[in-house]
Amino acid sequence: MATLALVDDDENIVASLKMFFEAEGYTVKTYYDGLSALSGLTEAPPDLAILDVKMPKMDGMELLRRLRQTSELPVIFLTSKDEEIDEVIGFNIGADDFVRKPCSNRLLSERVKAVLRRSRGGEPGSEDGDQKPIIRGRLTLDPNRHACSWDGEPVRLTVTEFLILQSLANRPGYVKNRDQLMDAAYDDQIYVDDRTIDSHIKRLRKKFREVDDEFDAIETLYGVGYRYNES
Repeated sequence: MATLALVDDDENIVASLKMFFEAEGYTVKTYYDGLSALSGLTEAPPDLAILDVKMPKMDGMELLRRLRQTSELPVIFLTSKDEEIDEVIGFNIGADDFVRKPCSNRLLSERVKAVLRRSRGGEPGSEDGDQKPIIRGRLTLDPNRHACSWDGEPVRLTVTEFLILQSLANRPGYVKNRDQLMDAAYDDQIYVDDRTIDSHIKRLRKKFREVDDEFDAIETLYGVGYRYNES
């Protein structure tokens, strides 16, 4: 089973979730503030991290910003806040899902399984998890290893970024609208708006331009959507 990291300053929540997920077969690491979590998650990355938004020393949003400088670790946010802007910001900086507190352990477990499935491209050893690499000109995507490269140079992508690019690259030249990209990258239980997809595309372009400053394979068709142009 996977290794999970729980990061929350509420010791009761951490203890309850740790007991639950260990009973489910997961290995669980625990942290009680963002600063200690940053060190632990960087030195020994788990398969997925569950982060509280409001924490002492460093909040969950800042923790994710710093993690995203070097890591594409799948992340689920726990939040008790109701403002939509939190989710917009969280998705834009690379969160994979949001779960509102209080929530049932079973619901959180299902969301963890969904994000892990997306990050692995299916269950290991299953037909869904045995996918051939996608080669489109200078782009190579390996869904089994969640690996991406451009001209042989590795490009680190989050789960969501990888799935959006995979959807575009599967049919080069074909336009995908934002709804189609949402369906490809997110589970039915997760709502995101157009701005979130646009932000992911912006982040994708930025990452590829760090490898090739002339990268222009993802084309915007204003008012329609996006397409991948194979070169």
